Amino acid sequence: MRENYTMQEPISEAIKDTTPFLTSDTVVFGLLMLSLGFIFYTSHKKSGFWSKFYKIVPALFMAYFIPAIFTSTGLIAPEWTTIEPNGDITKGSSNLYFVASRYLLPAALVLMTLSLDLKAVFNLGPKALIMFITGTVGIIIGGPLAVLIIGTISPETVGGSGADAVWRGLSTLAGSWIGGGANQAAMLEIYGYNQKLYGQMVFVDIVVANIWMALILIGIGKANTFDRWLKADTSAIESLKEKVSSFSKKVDRNPSLTDLMILGAIAFATVSFAHFGADFLSGAFEGYVNGLPKGLMRNSLTFLNSSFFWMIFIATLIGVLLSYSRLKSYEGAGASKFGSVFIYILVATIGMKMDLSMIFNNIGLIFIGLIWIAIHAGLLILMAKLIKAPYFFLAVGSQANVGGAASAPVVASAFHPSLATVGVLLAVFGYAIGTIGAVACTFLMQLAAAS
Repeated sequence: MRENYTMQEPISEAIKDTTPFLTSDTVVFGLLMLSLGFIFYTSHKKSGFWSKFYKIVPALFMAYFIPAIFTSTGLIAPEWTTIEPNGDITKGSSNLYFVASRYLLPAALVLMTLSLDLKAVFNLGPKALIMFITGTVGIIIGGPLAVLIIGTISPETVGGSGADAVWRGLSTLAGSWIGGGANQAAMLEIYGYNQKLYGQMVFVDIVVANIWMALILIGIGKANTFDRWLKADTSAIESLKEKVSSFSKKVDRNPSLTDLMILGAIAFATVSFAHFGADFLSGAFEGYVNGLPKGLMRNSLTFLNSSFFWMIFIATLIGVLLSYSRLKSYEGAGASKFGSVFIYILVATIGMKMDLSMIFNNIGLIFIGLIWIAIHAGLLILMAKLIKAPYFFLAVGSQANVGGAASAPVVASAFHPSLATVGVLLAVFGYAIGTIGAVACTFLMQLAAAS
């Protein structure tokens, strides 16, 4: 969708027309749904090429990767610049990710949480939290180590002074990869990075985080192999999945129109209430947070100003409460299946944000990000091996850090819809510690850049 402003400036040589072939969200959404339909049709083939293909590549990864190909080839785009014949420059953008993350994600969370067995979730034990904290530590130490490594090869890549210092910009990545957008914004404010250069850090965030998510999604298809190598005890996870599956079979029925309308009411009434509550709470806390003296305490609490944080929190809380009511029986009418449909649409919109050609732009900063994530991943694998944690805890613990509340439940639900709540709970914890962890990471990166 085009934004309603026009820049009356002469065309700069640096500005390029990046208008994709398809700019209508209606058309793009249809293309994404066609892609998802193709993926599900081929992934359920019992023999032939597609059967062999999906044994290697998970369907969820393809739901992410195909839109990324569309974006990389210029067919679609999340954002673009159009240069008009008269020389005016207009900015355009797609609203599909916004709609999917703000409307479909909370709807999916409540639908997939209806059949929740909260006691069974807590019976998963402390390994999920241990892996999350390990992931956080990996981000904290990964940043300075990446700066040290790249600094020995290309000192100018990690250089800069004053507001242009690269370590100041990298602080925003640390905030994003431990907490989320609110923490990222807080780090930008704390360290005063040059906002004209901030775009390149957002660029690194998008590229590296999406590459890592792609690798995690591929790993889901090999989860059993990873678990055998890790000698992981998956009994608690399997027990939870079995309980939910048994309950689903017990209440399973051919849904009537009434059932489907009630599911729609549950889902989108929750979305409505979550947004209403989020707007109220974020507004209420904004005054409180802004009233605090400038400093670490104030910036550590900026996530309370985030309507997205409160939206996810409220939607999940409603789902948990409804799981103790008679509405839980609507799992038999397909609640989690509809939730999964929404999740797959969200994944497709996340995929369209990834332009694969961007990997080769600003390669120095990209390498910092890749080394950073590699250290994060290596530490997670080491810890998983030591405590015999399943791949599920590794994947969700990582995404709760790097991807936040938008992608952690996606990854968790790929293992089983009932596990989406685990991703949400860890992501919420990430919001709370994001700024403090990022400050520690930035302090170390500053030292590394100066060495």
